[in-house]
Amino acid sequence: MKKLFALLLALVMILSLAACGDKGESAPPTEPDKEGAEPAKEGKVFNIHAWNEEFKGFFEKYYQVPEGITVNWIITPSADGAYQDKLDAALMSQSGAADDDKVDMFLAEADYILKYTNSDATQDITALGVTDFSNAYPYTVQAASDASGVVKGVSFQCCPAAMIYRRSIAKDVLGTDDPAQVQAAVSDWDKFNAVAEQAAAKGYLMTASEAATYRVFSNNVSAPWVDGNNNLQIDENIQTWMKQAKEFSDKGYTQDCDIWSDECTAQMFASGKAMCYFGPAWYFNFSMGNAQDAEKGCSGDWAICQGPQAHFWGGTWLLAASGSDNPSMLADVMNTFINDEEVCSLLVEKEAQFSNNKAVNAKFAEDPEFGSAFLGGQNDTAMFAEMAGNIKFENQTVYDQLLNEGLQSNWREYCKGTVSEEEAMSNFYKYVNEKYPSIVTP
Repeated sequence: MKKLFALLLALVMILSLAACGDKGESAPPTEPDKEGAEPAKEGKVFNIHAWNEEFKGFFEKYYQVPEGITVNWIITPSADGAYQDKLDAALMSQSGAADDDKVDMFLAEADYILKYTNSDATQDITALGVTDFSNAYPYTVQAASDASGVVKGVSFQCCPAAMIYRRSIAKDVLGTDDPAQVQAAVSDWDKFNAVAEQAAAKGYLMTASEAATYRVFSNNVSAPWVDGNNNLQIDENIQTWMKQAKEFSDKGYTQDCDIWSDECTAQMFASGKAMCYFGPAWYFNFSMGNAQDAEKGCSGDWAICQGPQAHFWGGTWLLAASGSDNPSMLADVMNTFINDEEVCSLLVEKEAQFSNNKAVNAKFAEDPEFGSAFLGGQNDTAMFAEMAGNIKFENQTVYDQLLNEGLQSNWREYCKGTVSEEEAMSNFYKYVNEKYPSIVTP
């Protein structure tokens, strides 16, 4: 039954999005009649669905839970759509669930947020009391809105992404670890590829995974994964990544492994040979634990620059579930993580996040004494503040997470030489057909 619920919800959400047409028109959720009604009592349990414990840690440190309310976290890993499947089943059961079992808030990523914002599973947060977005980065509000502009949630972070490089390796390969000079050396893909050759000549890897650069390319596509007739299309930018991945693999510039694999993250230790990783502040703060290992790590031996192309990667949005019995707490959580300057400042200062509050970020960006110990004292907030204004939320679809994952994993088998190029693409198309039968593949 859970699988059936999940399938039905997915179909409803996809059809809802498709019905928006090119202009993305859809009706906003209907607000209850408040005239003459007594204020509803808040529920006793606040249920939050998430795929990891990153936000859970921030929430438990910096949010004061109202007295009498218990917070219940439902954590499901996101790989292969498992998180979405479990969340979909819970949302499908929402109307008949007991108050203490209702989903109150859930987290979503850029790769599939449209699936939820353009459905009745989420509600208008302005009606709950979240109305001030003056300091939030515009793309974070856009991404959390439905096709009619109704805002369904907020993000506590902004995610401009950078090239994260080892200072010591850059010095050996380029003769400098200065971010401005390293940027000049890798300012386009031809230069980046040339540096990869130089690095290999000295016994280094340019990246620790052939997929390390994938998000840079995929974030710069000019067309979505699926066109208006539901045909699968592979953008030119992604095709360029495919060529680079194969070339880097064949020439020994990288390893053939998933970016979350032990093989990839092992290169983050001091003994690692990989020069570059790519990601936003959350990546080097939450996903580069090996580099920060007290005994085997190399904290301080890193720096960031923009790299060959400007891009952003992901982010975590807090969405308001329709039917929540804790509307006041929902609004308070969201307002806290975008508008409470003390909390947003703590996220930057204590958690090395790039917050979703422009005023707070500007304060740290302009502080000559502020810097990241992990990045050898570099003020990453200042760099990200420059990059954040250029972020655009474009060409996203409800299918992005699994299509991105599926292409990478199947193309990797070709890079490794276990299948031919034709077999790799055939396997990818089969994967797409299994996950999304409505998509037309070649």
